[in-house]
Amino acid sequence: MKHELERIEVPGEHDARGRTWRVVESAFAGRQPVDRSSHWPRVAAIAVALAVLLAAALSPPGRAVIDEVREVVGVERAQPALFSLPAAGQLLVASDAGVWVVQQDGSKRLLGEYREASWSPFGRFVVAARENELAAVEPDGDVRWTLSRPGVASPRWTGIETDTRIAYIDRTGLRVVAGDGTGDRLLVAGFRGRLAWRPGAGFVLGLATPRDVRVVDVVSGRTRWRRARMGVPTNVSWSTDGRRLLVASRFSVSVYDGQGAQAYELGRGAAPLRSAALSASGQSLAFAAAIDRRSQLWVVPRIRPDASAARRLFTGAGTFDDVTWTPDGRWILVTWPEAQQWVFVRANGAGIRAVSNVSKQFRSRAFPRVEGWCCAP
Repeated sequence: MKHELERIEVPGEHDARGRTWRVVESAFAGRQPVDRSSHWPRVAAIAVALAVLLAAALSPPGRAVIDEVREVVGVERAQPALFSLPAAGQLLVASDAGVWVVQQDGSKRLLGEYREASWSPFGRFVVAARENELAAVEPDGDVRWTLSRPGVASPRWTGIETDTRIAYIDRTGLRVVAGDGTGDRLLVAGFRGRLAWRPGAGFVLGLATPRDVRVVDVVSGRTRWRRARMGVPTNVSWSTDGRRLLVASRFSVSVYDGQGAQAYELGRGAAPLRSAALSASGQSLAFAAAIDRRSQLWVVPRIRPDASAARRLFTGAGTFDDVTWTPDGRWILVTWPEAQQWVFVRANGAGIRAVSNVSKQFRSRAFPRVEGWCCAP
């Protein structure tokens, strides 16, 4: 098999070999004459390096690298910095430096060295987490209260003007605490999954694990409905009106109505999914899929049980990560780590805006993560 593969003529291989040899020949001819006795080791090193480059260029892996370099990654006319957001509201972003609030005019404020965060129901506060601490923080950075717990993760806030709750995970399981930091209690021992509050009154949680998805009334402790499923969940979220629940994994996306019936399903057999999100109205779905070293952003304009057709909005080399709708449902933000860009795509496909140098703007080595866009006007 090895000999047969070596005999295969790769398209364009002969031309590539000729071009590479001409580069090597030109470099050698243009060298400065030197005294052999004193500089032979340097000449030999250059010759060896050129030979290695030639071999790499002519090998199948070498050709693959050349092809990747030739393919431009990123939107060409991207803005060099985030001068403004294309829609009303504020972004919550997590980077190596901590959690940031981004205003519509592009101004940013670092709240502190937290690992993840989410908005309160009306965007007046942020609940943030670091390794062993849960904190309620105002958007200007003032800390209202903190709670020390081991291994805090996945903080989520819900409620109405006069009564709120925060759910989070620590080493004991899923816990719930009042919005003023009092009454902390264990709700589900040993829970290790994804969670999302249904918006509004009632304190209802959507919970997903690799085995099932369920909706739980936190006050009564009653499970309203449960459905079996397979696959490690990557995202759980509700529409703003609380009528639909999205559960996504690497190979599937399911949207349930209030009674647990499936309103939409993108099942196994699809390309690997990176992220998925419901629009605020719950009528539309956006998701990013990756295949053959390329990623695509898709939108389902109107969710229906008969699996209405998805529309491809944007394609690029590499991997897309977070997908986030603007509160007004007109734009979709998709993050693109390889390009160091955020790309804002109109949900109707009418245009795009892109911003470069994202990690640098948030003082981060790792690519920043979008935690949420608040709030609907």
